[in-house]
Amino acid sequence: MWIGEGFLGSGPEAAHLNTVLGSRDGAAGIAFATGLATPREGHAGFLVIAQPNQPVVPPTLFVNKAMIAHETHARLTWGPAQLGVASGVLDALAEGIIPLADAHELVLIAAVWVDPTAGDEDAVYANNRAATTLALRRGFETSAPLDDLIALRDIPINGYYTPPTLR
Repeated sequence: MWIGEGFLGSGPEAAHLNTVLGSRDGAAGIAFATGLATPREGHAGFLVIAQPNQPVVPPTLFVNKAMIAHETHARLTWGPAQLGVASGVLDALAEGIIPLADAHELVLIAAVWVDPTAGDEDAVYANNRAATTLALRRGFETSAPLDDLIALRDIPINGYYTPPTLR
C-alpha cells in the first residue's frame, strides 16, 4: 500500500489531497469497497471518471473531505476537482508513477479538500490535477529521513496556519 499527500495552490482554490493506492485484494480494496458502499450525510464517495461512462484506471474513489455546503461548492467538487483528480491519475499512469502493468490490479482512494468559498473553476481543476499526481509520486517515493522530519517539529507550517513563533 502506498500513501501520499499533495498540497498545491493558494487561497480557497488550493488543493489538498491524501491518497491510498493498493491492491484490490488487500486492505485498500476493502477500504475502497466500504467507502463506496457506505455514504454518510454530506460525504458520498463516487468513482472518478475521465469522461461520462469512462472511469479512470486504477479505479479511483473520490472522497470529499469538506461537507458539501451549497450548489456552487457541489459543482466545484463534482466538476473541476473530480476531473482534476481524473487527469492527475492519468498523468501518473502516463509518467510511469503508477506502473501500467499493475494498474488493473490496484484501487485508489483520493480524499480531496475543496474549500466551500472557492470560485475559480480552472484553478480548482489545475490544482487538483497537479496535487493528485504529486500525492501519487510521493506515495511511491522513499520518505524523508526521520531525522529531517524530527527537525521540522519546531517549525511546523501548512496552508492554513503558521505558529506565532514563525510569523
